[in-house]
Amino acid sequence: MMAGRKRTLEAFSFELVMTLVAIIALILIIAPSLVVLIVSFTSGFSLKFPPPGYSLRWYAELWDAWQLHFAAKNSLIVALWATGLSVVLGVAAALAISRSQKLSARLLDSLFMSPLVLPALAFGLAALMLFSLVGLPVSPLTLVIGHTVVCVPYVVRNTVAALAQLEPTLLESSAVLGASRLYTFRRIVLPLIRPGIIAGAFIAFMSSFDNVPVSLFLRDAATDMLPIRMWQDLEGKLDVTIAALSGVLIIATVAMVAVMERVTGLSRRLTN
Repeated sequence: MMAGRKRTLEAFSFELVMTLVAIIALILIIAPSLVVLIVSFTSGFSLKFPPPGYSLRWYAELWDAWQLHFAAKNSLIVALWATGLSVVLGVAAALAISRSQKLSARLLDSLFMSPLVLPALAFGLAALMLFSLVGLPVSPLTLVIGHTVVCVPYVVRNTVAALAQLEPTLLESSAVLGASRLYTFRRIVLPLIRPGIIAGAFIAFMSSFDNVPVSLFLRDAATDMLPIRMWQDLEGKLDVTIAALSGVLIIATVAMVAVMERVTGLSRRLTN
């Protein structure tokens, strides 16, 4: 009896400690975003918390911030290209390695995951040196290539997770009925793994749009990227407009995550 009570007390203590740790971690994650959102509505001319007053003036200023518009356009274009290429390469790679038990498949899986392990700054510098060796100057093309490399793993991992839930009997039945591999992929496999592909594409897009280390090394002087422009403006003049832009990005990101959770069950796929 005493042993049972002791185990119950230990389980309760463990759950209590883990709950407190989770709450503290959640506060540390959410608090900075909440501070930025509050400061973005300041009526003052400096980044001060709490703000002296509240106003929408800095959100109105965003309409005339042409440098931020230009940088956002570049980031959006690069992110869209990188996401599209990541989906094509990532889905093909996932199909090749998902059900294979060969050593080569495991090595390919590790290779595709390596950009997530390597330090981003080290990869950006290495990519710059590689492009210099082959005579390819930094440009939007090098940005797309670099972003694609770091975004492919997200598509691969989510697509592999979706393929793991695919019943092999469906493929066998399709083959027995005389369907070609292309027809089977188009009518059976693709519809079933579509949520995983969409989730991977979403994460890849967000990773590319917010990427700093790779963009820092692989962009040219004419290609201004939004995260770098925001950092430069904060470092040089503490522009309050950046807080308003951060507020827009936070709200947009939360809205997109909510949509993706509704459509694909994003949180469940990230924990698989």
